[in-house]
Amino acid sequence: MALTNEQIERYSRHIILKEVGAKGQKKLLNAKVLIIGAGGLGAPAALYLAAAGVGTIGIADADEVDLSNLQRQVIHSTADIGKPKVQSAKESMEAINPDVKVITYHKFLTSDNILDIIKDYDFILDGTDNFPAKFLINDACVMAKKPFSHAGIIRFKGQLMTYVPGEGPCYRCVFRDPPPKDAVPTCKQAGVIGAMGGVIGSLQAMEAVKYIIGQGKLLTGSLLTYDALSMTFHKIQLPRDTSTCPVCGTHPTITKLIDYEQTVCEGVGL
Repeated sequence: MALTNEQIERYSRHIILKEVGAKGQKKLLNAKVLIIGAGGLGAPAALYLAAAGVGTIGIADADEVDLSNLQRQVIHSTADIGKPKVQSAKESMEAINPDVKVITYHKFLTSDNILDIIKDYDFILDGTDNFPAKFLINDACVMAKKPFSHAGIIRFKGQLMTYVPGEGPCYRCVFRDPPPKDAVPTCKQAGVIGAMGGVIGSLQAMEAVKYIIGQGKLLTGSLLTYDALSMTFHKIQLPRDTSTCPVCGTHPTITKLIDYEQTVCEGVGL
């Protein structure tokens, strides 16, 4: 596939990078990335992946845009209030880059549909706002051997890690089970500064781009944390729990996907 003159101009700042070049840009154009959650994390990630020329971007979210979203979910505008988030996100991505094919899933992901949805994608971004969804995404990606980026934000803090099959720990290696109900404050109780989504969501997009072009070191085996008030990043090394992890260990005890009880907005994606 040869790049058109318009594509050469559009992606010129990528192409002049020796780590990307025309070859890397073609990889991006041929890639398929699924973003689960069109909120504070998924919004900036979707915009940057569309701008980067990722050829097919899936976006899954069951919600509609409301006024309280607009403080941080930058892919939506005031005129989008009441519109399905996936529709609003698609319109914004296509306005940025007509090269991109956007596939929308206006539905909740469950144990019944997630494997069928993720099967055709090269990389998954978890931008969800609740623990049941995060554990479901992790388990599905481990079972389907799909790499994914986990992230969460709350108040002035954020974190992310990347799972690549066979190369590092999964989410359950680090966080074994969902926390007890009411153990973590809701986003209405705790709040989140809007720009946190931009910082962490953009880093998720960077992880996806690096994976696609095969450059740099991914956050496999590491949890990256960010404190905006002190403006500090910390990278914590995480070993893979091959002996006791119930989903990616050598003797898994979780062999079927679990739909944990859903609570409202648990403060880990927003």
